[in-house]
Amino acid sequence: MSVTAEPLCTAFRGDRRIAAGDGPSVARVLRTALAAEPDGPPALVFDDATGRAVDLDLRGPDLRETGGELAAPQTPRGPGRPKLGVVAREVTLLPRHWDWLNAQPGGASVALRKLVDEARKGGEAKDRMRRAQEAAYRVMSALAGDRPGYEEAVRALYAADRLLFDGLTADWPADVRDYARALAADAFAVPGSVPGDPAAAG
Repeated sequence: MSVTAEPLCTAFRGDRRIAAGDGPSVARVLRTALAAEPDGPPALVFDDATGRAVDLDLRGPDLRETGGELAAPQTPRGPGRPKLGVVAREVTLLPRHWDWLNAQPGGASVALRKLVDEARKGGEAKDRMRRAQEAAYRVMSALAGDRPGYEEAVRALYAADRLLFDGLTADWPADVRDYARALAADAFAVPGSVPGDPAAAG
């Protein structure tokens, strides 16, 4: 039986990181913190993989709300062959493309899957870099948009200039700085790459 890992997230109140871990664990800490200091800064929770804001259901540990959709805990699968996760969708190609695909060993579907896997492997480093840029940009916009050096730090992020990025974020509050740097780590894996577009990271 396969088990789906709970996405990891990090919660902030103001400039202070108050919890990190899986959704239910963070929700428990957040409930306690909000009850102890109801008039404190608003809480913000971020998905550690994407930097997107996450809304945790604070009513109980077994429900999690993300992006407006309430997700109940998954029930264990019964016995039997697991689904392979194959999804059928329409693909529009020219006749010569279909002719070539159909002539490949295993047919069109197998050939397409191989082509996609090869393309993913070839661009894996740049994909990781782009995802890190987008995640760090989202968090920086939410937590440090009014900090000195913010705009320059965003430009350094998309220019893959780690030294400049670290220098510009050095005086930010420690929790904000460290979280932004952690999310941005893979953005500096391919120095000299063409910067991405911050506007596309929403």
